[in-house]
Amino acid sequence: MYQPYPSSGQAPEPVRPGPPGSVVMAVRLMYAGAVVSALSLVVGLLTISSLRSSLHKSDPSLTASQLHSLQTVVVVGSVLIGLISIGLWLWMAAANKAGKSWARIVATVLFGLDTLFLLLGVARAGAAAGTLVSILTWLIGGGAIIALWRRDATEYITAQSKPQAR
Repeated sequence: MYQPYPSSGQAPEPVRPGPPGSVVMAVRLMYAGAVVSALSLVVGLLTISSLRSSLHKSDPSLTASQLHSLQTVVVVGSVLIGLISIGLWLWMAAANKAGKSWARIVATVLFGLDTLFLLLGVARAGAAAGTLVSILTWLIGGGAIIALWRRDATEYITAQSKPQAR
């Protein structure tokens, strides 16, 4: 097979290998985490009608105006947190797929924070459906973190962080 010598005098750039299976699995799990977060947000928005009665039950002394204001704050806060959560899942998936050395650390710290929030949520009574979604999200994150810290993932991230020879 004939391959012409590069005419510019430069050697062809080395091709960096794609991510190994453990990184691909971690990225898929992160996409799954984004989907679960999006579904949780949609379900939360679809159940806004029950929020008012739930808030009134938790504090019957609230006036109609206070109840409306509190409901608005809870809905806006939930939407913001949901969108931030989806964004973080997608950002971490892209950064870890690219082999960014900082991304695995950030993903691990976010998983640690999620663990803390899950423990605080379980300690709180009620919200069984919310706790189930939180546990599912935590399991997805845990699987992604385990995959990211496997040996082949470490070798890939190390190789990606080395400067390319020119």
